[in-house]
Amino acid sequence: MRFSFLLIDDCPTAVGETLELFKNFTNYFCVGVVKDNQTLIEQIIKFRPQLVISRIPVKTGDTTLFFKTIMELFQYLENIPYFVALSSSPIHALEAIRAGFSDYITEPLHLHELGKMLFKFEKRSPPAVSASICIKSYSDYQFVALQDIIYLKADNNTTDILMENGKTVNAYKTLKHFENVLPFYFLRIHKSYIVNINHVSRIHFSKSKCYVNYNEILPFSFTYKVNIDAIIRKINI
Repeated sequence: MRFSFLLIDDCPTAVGETLELFKNFTNYFCVGVVKDNQTLIEQIIKFRPQLVISRIPVKTGDTTLFFKTIMELFQYLENIPYFVALSSSPIHALEAIRAGFSDYITEPLHLHELGKMLFKFEKRSPPAVSASICIKSYSDYQFVALQDIIYLKADNNTTDILMENGKTVNAYKTLKHFENVLPFYFLRIHKSYIVNINHVSRIHFSKSKCYVNYNEILPFSFTYKVNIDAIIRKINI
């Protein structure tokens, strides 16, 4: 995975159709689906998606207010996502461009139109994902490859980082710190755990268990159900 995206759409059928088309682009990961203005800013700040696709007009609120919310985001976000409007009306598409959107797609959404838009997005927004992270302990610096991290576990005010080779790296930072700095494919699933979704092999809802690399089981909390749903979308290709 190289890119993260967020959907703004309150129509479950349309969301399902869009996610189905994205299965043809396996280097994209859906971090969430937003249905209203109230949670829009919160989710963008939380997940920091590189791409945001929004249906216009917004059915669960005033479209003018929605565009105002987007324009406010541009004023204080350091890294602005690539906003794309999805609309059946050229008028709404033009309004979106005036509000700061980078592109628009005409409904109904087809595979080749989505592919063209993603091609333009990738040309303008090359991925800026670090390959490693530096873990500092006093005068000791360890450079850890992100792809080799299976999960992170809270240990009071420190964090244990479990590696694929079985090694544990101890970091003198809280789990919250890593939640804020790690790339989008690291998701918090429990107050004590952040998991690299590339190592998740199974989700068992009735037992609230997350399996990593087929041989280790982590608990998950429904407090983080949004993140669990995102992992399931990634696995269910």
